[in-house]
Amino acid sequence: MYDAALLLEKLEQIDEALAKIERRFVSIDSSDDFRDSDCGLGMLDGIAMMLIAVGENFKTIDKETEGKLLAHGTV
Repeated sequence: MYDAALLLEKLEQIDEALAKIERRFVSIDSSDDFRDSDCGLGMLDGIAMMLIAVGENFKTIDKETEGKLLAHGTV
């Protein structure tokens, strides 16, 4: 059995990370916006780190729920 509080914490972290990613993309019009300056590259690095955090949290959720929670979706 999984820890519901841990599961909720991980889902909240995923939600926060996705919200940060969305906010960071507001000023991006094209991929050139990432490459044209150090600020853009820093933003891209930050977005990449947030995506890694989301993936790690999903991996933790899948492990803690023995694959039962995420198995219900279709690809």
